[in-house]
Amino acid sequence: MNKQVIEYEGEAVGVVVPDEHGLRFVAVKYNVWDLDAQRFRSADEARAAIRRLFATQLAPAAAVPERAVA
Repeated sequence: MNKQVIEYEGEAVGVVVPDEHGLRFVAVKYNVWDLDAQRFRSADEARAAIRRLFATQLAPAAAVPERAVA
């Protein structure tokens, strides 16, 4: 397998490249930088990690508890 572009909602966000431990993710967009250099068993596993990452980034502010103001 050669490198494979990974897209999220039609936009390229990174590539996976084969290495001795599976597929290494290389981020090409800042919003997936947290996944840069992580290794996955498949491109589908990388896509699932991206979906989870975006889900946490898009979580509504109401889900985050407010800090007490003194």
